[in-house]
Amino acid sequence: MSVSSYLLPHLHSGWAVDQAILAEEERLVIILFGHDWDETCMQIDEVLASVAETIKNFAVIYLVDITEVPDFNTMYELYDPSTIMFFFRNKHIMIDLGTGKTTRSTGPSRISKSS
Repeated sequence: MSVSSYLLPHLHSGWAVDQAILAEEERLVIILFGHDWDETCMQIDEVLASVAETIKNFAVIYLVDITEVPDFNTMYELYDPSTIMFFFRNKHIMIDLGTGKTTRSTGPSRISKSS
């Protein structure tokens, strides 16, 4: 497990993922689906952990290891090493990363720390 993954809450079951999405009525739910051992996920973990405190009033961040919790792999087509998905009021939402609307970010290329 990456060191930074200790800084953000993990969801260890499909039920826990569902409850995290259902329970949050006012804030955006950001979930990183990936592998704790994957280098790309570790990089994204670090970035998300660095902004978690800043965005806590309007977003909550969770990590899900897709080997431990494979429940959503088919439903959300989680085939990449890391996928960030966004939910608001129990709905999976579209995001615009500058390349058109999509339902996910699948890598760190669009996520970076500001210098």
